[in-house]
Amino acid sequence: MEELGLPYELKWYSRGKDRLAPPAYLELHPAATAPVIEDGDKVLTESAVILEYICHRYAGGRLTVGPRDPNYTDYLYWMHFNNNVLGMFFAQNALKAGSAAGPDAERYTRLVKRRQDKYYGYLDQTLSDRPYLAGPELTCADIMVTFALTELPLFGGRPIEGLKNVAAYVDRIRERPAHAKAMTIAGPNAKPPTG
Repeated sequence: MEELGLPYELKWYSRGKDRLAPPAYLELHPAATAPVIEDGDKVLTESAVILEYICHRYAGGRLTVGPRDPNYTDYLYWMHFNNNVLGMFFAQNALKAGSAAGPDAERYTRLVKRRQDKYYGYLDQTLSDRPYLAGPELTCADIMVTFALTELPLFGGRPIEGLKNVAAYVDRIRERPAHAKAMTIAGPNAKPPTG
């Protein structure tokens, strides 16, 4: 919303002592996941869906790439990168928690690590010759991937150390005024308004 300069209202739902979402939040959508947007009678979850919906509905397709554009496949790939990263994150946490025991645990741990290294290596390679993932301009794909690179490491996700192109990319994203404002309003260190 900040990148597009569109108006919005942010609602805060404070987690309980158990660190889980409160019932009022879970009732917003049958999937009971985050994020959630309400637009009139539409209630949507899934970050990629929300981004595409807002960009097409309210911004004439800005920040998206169409099927006829030469960088469309790059856009599609990076729009869905988080699915793989989050899958590996949850698998890694399940392995650490001891969900898989015995000889298979070690094999699964190696598999997750190898996939993670390959995905992040490909990300770093992609950013070696372009400023943004789908080319010269910021797109929804960049907005999607940024979470995995900036916020997910705060919860045990893979840090970006050792990935020089990714680190430079994250710096470019953080320098964007819209990103800086969004982090102030709703980033990991933001505080809900009082009153």
